[in-house]
Amino acid sequence: MKLIIQIVLWIAIIFLGYSLYNSITSTTRFNKLKEERYKLVIAKLKDIQSAQLAHQEVTGGFTGDFDSLVRFIDTAQFAITQRRDSSYADQEKNKAYGLDPLEGGYFIDVIVTDTLGFKPVKDSLFAGSDRYRTMMDVPETSAKFEMEAGKLEKSGFMYSVFEAKVAKKVVLEGQDKNLIAQEEQTVAVDGVNGPYISVGSMDDVDTSGNWPKLYDKPTDNQ
Repeated sequence: MKLIIQIVLWIAIIFLGYSLYNSITSTTRFNKLKEERYKLVIAKLKDIQSAQLAHQEVTGGFTGDFDSLVRFIDTAQFAITQRRDSSYADQEKNKAYGLDPLEGGYFIDVIVTDTLGFKPVKDSLFAGSDRYRTMMDVPETSAKFEMEAGKLEKSGFMYSVFEAKVAKKVVLEGQDKNLIAQEEQTVAVDGVNGPYISVGSMDDVDTSGNWPKLYDKPTDNQ
């Protein structure tokens, strides 16, 4: 009986040890895969962010349609400008002091912006690459990023806003469901907080991403 008990205890110890080892290695594999996929996803979101900011600069607002955003990159141009100091006669003040209105001693200083030419948005943001044509595709999946744009009133002013996002469970599809559920609850300085990986916001005037700085290192496609 004593021998049987010892055998059972050893089996239990081996089983618990294996379970602990498997749990640790599973978590390690999950975290490694998660980081690799997050890097790919965030690289795409950065491209969307750059395209949207260019769209706002040229058109005055964001777009919630990827086809429209791609067409914009294909056709739009940035104005190449130069700022210089200038001045002109302060006619009213010169009149008040009995001076020549146009050539008197009082002038108003201004900054003049000259347009020197134009440069395609495509060349400025994606020189030598057409990856923007697939920026709506979530890497390692068959899914597309969700994207919307609109207006937000804040402190009496109207602002253009946009948001592009994908659920973590989509990015991590096929992995341990319990680990995915834990990842969706992440609240940490060095983590991607919440159930989504996103850039921009429909609820705030914010065009940044919700990822930590460790993901801001350039990748191969940037």
